[in-house]
Amino acid sequence: MEQSLQPPARRGTNGVASAKSPPPATKWKLRKPPPPRRRLRVYALDPSVGKALDRTAINETILSVPWDDAPSAPRLRRGPVGEYVEVVDIDPASKKLYDPVDLNDAQLLAQDGWPPSEGNPQFHQQMVYAVAMTTIEHFEKALGRKALWAPRWAKTGNGKNNQEGKTYEVRRLRLYPHALRTDNAYYSPQKKAILFGYFPANSENTDATAPGSIVFACLSSDIIAHEMTHALLDGLHRRYEEASNLDVPAFHEGFADIVALFQHFTMEDMVRFEIARVRGDLSAEGLLGALAKQFGEGSGQRGPLRDYVKIDNKKLRYQEETEPHARGSILVYAVYEAFRKIVACRTRDLVRLATGGSGVLPDGAISPDLTDRLTAETCKVARHLLRMCIRALDYCPPVDITFGEYLRALITADLDMVPNDRYGYRVAFIESFRKQGILPTDVRTVSEETLSWNTLRDPNPPWLKDFLASISIKWNGDLDRSEIFNLNEKNRWSLFGRMRELFQQYPGLCGEFGLLAGVPRYHSDGTVREERKAPDTTFEVYNVRRARRITPDGELQTDIVAVIDQRRAIPLDGRDVKNGFFWFRGGATLIIDPREGKEEVRYAIIKRSCDESRLERQKAMATGETAHAMHSSQRALYFGGQMQTGGALSEPFAMLHAGMGEYNHG
Repeated sequence: MEQSLQPPARRGTNGVASAKSPPPATKWKLRKPPPPRRRLRVYALDPSVGKALDRTAINETILSVPWDDAPSAPRLRRGPVGEYVEVVDIDPASKKLYDPVDLNDAQLLAQDGWPPSEGNPQFHQQMVYAVAMTTIEHFEKALGRKALWAPRWAKTGNGKNNQEGKTYEVRRLRLYPHALRTDNAYYSPQKKAILFGYFPANSENTDATAPGSIVFACLSSDIIAHEMTHALLDGLHRRYEEASNLDVPAFHEGFADIVALFQHFTMEDMVRFEIARVRGDLSAEGLLGALAKQFGEGSGQRGPLRDYVKIDNKKLRYQEETEPHARGSILVYAVYEAFRKIVACRTRDLVRLATGGSGVLPDGAISPDLTDRLTAETCKVARHLLRMCIRALDYCPPVDITFGEYLRALITADLDMVPNDRYGYRVAFIESFRKQGILPTDVRTVSEETLSWNTLRDPNPPWLKDFLASISIKWNGDLDRSEIFNLNEKNRWSLFGRMRELFQQYPGLCGEFGLLAGVPRYHSDGTVREERKAPDTTFEVYNVRRARRITPDGELQTDIVAVIDQRRAIPLDGRDVKNGFFWFRGGATLIIDPREGKEEVRYAIIKRSCDESRLERQKAMATGETAHAMHSSQRALYFGGQMQTGGALSEPFAMLHAGMGEYNHG
């Protein structure tokens, strides 16, 4: 639409129009408005909420997701198939292929998609897509960049021991709403897909889920968010699939629950309902602190799959628990307790105002105005904590993470964004983690200063300019995700080549990155492929990613996050890898400020390849020689050599989640 704006003719002093011709008309073009957000109806939590009369008002909600159009396909295709995910509705058990939903259908656009339904496969597809896109958006806002899935690696040569290969982009994660007829759902690193199951409920008549009725994992927003988090975390930290210590698989499970739990608080109508019901007390049992209620009832647990309102310290002790879900729950308890304390601190003044200064609420329902204010503060804190927890992933070590190191990542990431901790967020985290016995072993005192990560003695070392010169650091938020992937691949190979040259010139330099000189190249079976002699060594730059964030003070923060690692094949018997082995890894996560004139290594998070005490702990766990060793079936999931059985290594989450119905610690 164009409009010609013709200014009036100029007039002389006698009021007569001037003979001088007016300036040419200015042509204006109205800017095209930004694309709208797609509104889609979903179950707020799962179908069980609507089966109780007093909760039918919050049975469903509307999620507002990005207008997801892929550059290769300008319109969201039937499935749905978009830029990030592809929903494929094949039901092998029933030998059915369900018609894919078309979310661009005019009738569905007019009514925000299909209404919630347990019997409509197209609604199942819609719900999986909506919750998946919501979870992706939380990650992108927190990390300051577009999400990428873990790439696929394929061999390019022939031969059993040929390790030559290429990394390929996984453009879309596949979601299968009806893939399994069992009480399970899992992310498959091998298939780059999430498979959801369904099963007849093994519940009681007193449960909201009727005995024998079909429970669909794809209709639980908690399960969808949990599995999406596994996939997103795998895209950031691929080495976290290897259970090098008890905390690694537990961290995957616990962190996935953290994301699912705090996504409850993005649905303000449900939060308002629960705040009014529990009179602002987040320590009361209810919907907000529990996960997967219908799935838990259907699998015979007589309640939610996990409930994080209260912890039984007699049953769950960090120093003693080895089961990944239970151990991960301790991490979630610590985070949720910090959240409750922060909310209580931020709303204390509201309660005092509402009670005339006493701070003690009278019996009966609280006023709607107080409910609204408590809801607003609770949701605000939850959004901040969710971003805080996700942002910390960039500050984690490249391998072998522990809960204590995640606490250090949380504190450091928040210090970067919010130097003035006005509401005591970091203090609340430190207190809650300490209460659960989760503290780093390498700090003498517990405070913000000691818990935040260190940097190099010289934050601007001589090699830094070589590092930055070898990679493209130009920021362009409009890059297509495939272009971002290709740029990351180019950067990591370029950085690898420059680092290798520097290590050969300066043999002692590799130690600054936690690497050992002279480490050989290995075949996948642990045998040596190519010997190396110092100063040469084998290592990998497996990630170079950029982050751009706006601090609460309005400052722009741009970082380069480079992740370097190295692996060694350690025989279980100390002699021959043919009798079984595990991979022992070391390396570094570098957080670099690339701004011209301000280049520096802001943080260096090191896991040393020469750490013999860490090596002995990992070996003890791999061989089952410690009381804290994982069960033999768990060991077989993650370790190499003859520890691998039945292809379980490529599907660790399938086996971890296979016992979900039996897990009853929550």
